[in-house]
Formats: sequence, C-alpha cells, structure tokens
Amino acid sequence: MRSTIYSFFTTLLLMTTAPSLAHEGHDAPAPTFTEAEQHTPTPLPDRVVLTWPGDPKTSIAVSWRTHASIAESVIEIAPGELLRGNLRTGQVPGARVVEGVCSPFDSDLGTWAQHTVRVDDLAPGKMHAYRVGDGTHWSEWHQFRTASAEPEPFTFVYFGDAQNAVRAMWSRVVREANQHAPRSAFMLHAGDLVNRGNRDAEWGEWFGAGAWLNGMIPSIASPGNHEYGEGLSRHWRPQFSFPLNGPPGLEETVYWVDYQGARIISLNSNEQIERQTLWLDSVLSDPNRPKWTFVTFHHPIFSAAKERDNARLRAAWRPVLEKHGVDMVLQGHDHAYARSGLGGPKNVSDGVSGKSSNTVYVVSVSGPKMYELQEKWDVPRVASGVQLFQVIRVSPDEIKYEARLATGELYDSFTLRKDESGQAELHEHEVETPEINAKQAEAE
Repeated sequence: MRSTIYSFFTTLLLMTTAPSLAHEGHDAPAPTFTEAEQHTPTPLPDRVVLTWPGDPKTSIAVSWRTHASIAESVIEIAPGELLRGNLRTGQVPGARVVEGVCSPFDSDLGTWAQHTVRVDDLAPGKMHAYRVGDGTHWSEWHQFRTASAEPEPFTFVYFGDAQNAVRAMWSRVVREANQHAPRSAFMLHAGDLVNRGNRDAEWGEWFGAGAWLNGMIPSIASPGNHEYGEGLSRHWRPQFSFPLNGPPGLEETVYWVDYQGARIISLNSNEQIERQTLWLDSVLSDPNRPKWTFVTFHHPIFSAAKERDNARLRAAWRPVLEKHGVDMVLQGHDHAYARSGLGGPKNVSDGVSGKSSNTVYVVSVSGPKMYELQEKWDVPRVASGVQLFQVIRVSPDEIKYEARLATGELYDSFTLRKDESGQAELHEHEVETPEINAKQAEAE
C-alpha cells in the first residue's frame, strides 16, 4: 500500500514539475496520453444528453455511457420543488425510479456500456430534476422543463457545422450561446457535429464542449455528410433517442417534434431524397399542424459557398417547403453564412423563383472551418470567416431571429410575422456590422 502511494505521488510530482525542469534545460518531457486514455469511460455516467423520442410535454429520454462493467440503467426523477430542501446526502425522498436499457458499444477506442432511459407521464410545463446511474454510481442532479400544454413563447439556439477543433474552438460558441439564451427550450444542430462520424475521440470532444448543457437542454440534430462513412455513424442512434415517426429505414434521422405552437422537422439530406419528399408533404399536410414550422437538414437548398450547389435537393424539396408555407429552413454544410428574405433568392431560374412564399432559408456555421462565399444568390446577408450561432425566439405572434458571432456581437437580425390568413411579413433590423466582417467584405 505504502509503495502504491509513493508511486502515485512520484508520478504527480513529475507531472507538475516537468515544465519547469524542461525550462531549465533538463530532459524531462511532459507526459502524453493516448486518445483512448483521454476518453476512457468510468463507472460514473458521462456524455449525458437529453432528447425527445415522444411528446415534449410529457416525456424525455436521457442517454449516457459508462465503463463496460456497469450493467444497470436507472434514472431517479422528481418534480423540481422536491429539491428545495436539505439534501446533503444527494438523496431525494419521493423520487421516481425508472429503469432503462443498457447495451455494449464497440468504438475505435474500446468498448463501453451505452445507456438510455425514457420517462413518460411527466407533468407539462414543469421543472423536473433527475440523476442517472446504476443505483450506486450516480451523475450529478440535472434539471429540465417539459413543454407547456398550450402555445407559449420559447427560445431555441441553432448551430451550423461544429465539425473541426470542437474542443478547442467550438466549445466557446455553444457556451456563449447559452449566455444569450440561458433558458433555451432546445439546441438544434444542422449536421456535421463532428468531422469523422466513427471516431470516438471526436464525439468525446463534442460532448465535452456542450458538457452539462446537454443534460439540461434537449438536443434536436440532423446528420451531416460527416456523420456518414459506410452508412450512418454507428454512434448516432445509440447516443441519441430521437422520434421514430419518420420513414422506415431512416429512423432517428428523419422525424418531427411539436413544441409549444411550432413543428420542428428533421430531414436527412444524405440519402433517399425523393422518398423523403413524399413523407415531408404528408407531415406538412397535417390539418393540426401548429402555426409555425421549422425544417432542418444539412445540405442547403441555396448554397453559400462556391461550387457547392445542390440542384437535385432544391428541385425535390423547395416546392414542398414553399407550397406548405414553411417559415424557416435551417441548414449547414457550407462553412459560411447566408440568409434569404421570404421565398429565398430572387435570381433563381428553377420554376419556383418569383412566386409568393413565406419561407426564409438560412445557412450557417458554428465551427472554425470556413469556405469562400459564392456570388450566385442574391440574399440580404452573408458572411465568411466567422463562427456564428443563432438565437430564435418564437411567440404566438412572431419569430425574432438573431445571428451572433462567437464573441456574442450581433451580426444579423429580423422579425417574421404572419397574419390570420398565413401571409408573412419580414422586417429587417438595422445591424451595425462588426469590424471583422467589414474587413472580410472589403477583401472579397
């Protein structure tokens, strides 16, 4: 025992003194750790993430991972008010216990246990607190709020591609977004969350960047091309629990969720485009569809970057989106920013351009990888060379939209309103262009 303690403190001493020794000319390089060591699972839950497989008013799903030896999947969940008192032991008397499923997961860095628990019969519009574990090894207590039973104002944050240098450069974006929208209903990711979809270290960086936010704010995500290699990333479905209301074979990549007066639809722009067109038309034809509709997918209808036009996608989906008056289409892929007015760019010869439309198209990027802008489309606002996040505030009467830099400065803003007949009006807001973007515009 004594030798073990001595070995531990000797290692600790070397780790803490190595930089100073090297500075003095001594040959004492700092220790290095492999990716497997950096992302090793433990008995304690990590990579905790909230999603909605069902109705956001009454249900939630929590997914996490642990060391492969942990075989139990348990959640303790309680109304938020039960956590107001003296709870020094971490125990919450009266918490509901729900068991989930646990499956072994083989990654390129090793095997672990992947856990998911779904909880139903929750009270709408209420704060709920929870922790996950195996009955012995627990996460911290998190909390979230279920959707209200009736349409009420809410806010969500939309991110284009994170993809590269996620730990180093994207983490500040998602955290800055939380500063501007700390009570977000959900975070929406328009694909390419990581660069290589089957690399566990990259998923480790993505979960680390969002950290505890993922356990308190549900995620809605569509897969990008970088979530595909030989098919969909093997990480996608085990670590997320999205609705199964899409076409068979496209489960948890094509789906829809209704939240407080808005419908959010995820499409998969990587495969089976025409098949999804029929499904999208059916979902948008629903007579009970809420007032506002957002559609998200990865490859944009109108590309923001050079030599990346997606004519096939535009031909298949644009007529359906505009026929049904979809309010906003939120996309990624192009590592630049472009935002249209109503009906998209006006200089498109595809047989749809020029017709009255309520639809606004947005392409954005939240990570540090950037492409040059193309000059084909006539749109009110574009940017290149900047990381952005979007805060979207939805109320029964209007949508307020903001695109902000990673530093929090406002880059683009507008308000969208719709009358009783469904006719939309877009009101542009005057925004003083941050200096970095003014220089970028001059260079181009």
